[in-house]
Amino acid sequence: MRTLKDCGVDLVWAATINNVPEAVGLSRAAAAVGLPINLSFTLDGNHRLKSGPSLKEAIMATDAEAGAARPDSYGINCSHPLEFAPALEPGDWTRRIRSLRPNAAMMDKVSLCKLGHIEEGDPEELGQMMGDLARRYPDIDIWGGCCGTWDKHFDRIAHYVGTARREAVPA
Repeated sequence: MRTLKDCGVDLVWAATINNVPEAVGLSRAAAAVGLPINLSFTLDGNHRLKSGPSLKEAIMATDAEAGAARPDSYGINCSHPLEFAPALEPGDWTRRIRSLRPNAAMMDKVSLCKLGHIEEGDPEELGQMMGDLARRYPDIDIWGGCCGTWDKHFDRIAHYVGTARREAVPA
């Protein structure tokens, strides 16, 4: 973290976090050098972190355990919306989520790694899902992609998220 601070970074993004102790340690390390951090959890087909907690439980536990060193924000990466959308339980805690970087295909991570090729899923469907999430969660402002996403996915994500944002602006 010190090296990143010395290089002048604005924000640390820590990706594919799968347990609360790792999240707390990263939060404390970033806070110790005065860097904001976005911690991005990954979820499995059961809509939970592989280590067991729900997304809500992981965020609340990380915030509680990190205390004053809590992360600036959270995200979700390396999971398809069908894996993570059900984990977005109602409540103010979702306002802590700022970034979404979905996988292109709904496949478990081990299977994706063993394919021997990039599985791109359905870019149009992925874009539509992300647009729906943009409507439901206006605090999310960092959009991207993870495993299997490329220009046609980003085009569809940008289109549908942009449409959702324009629809949300009062005329």
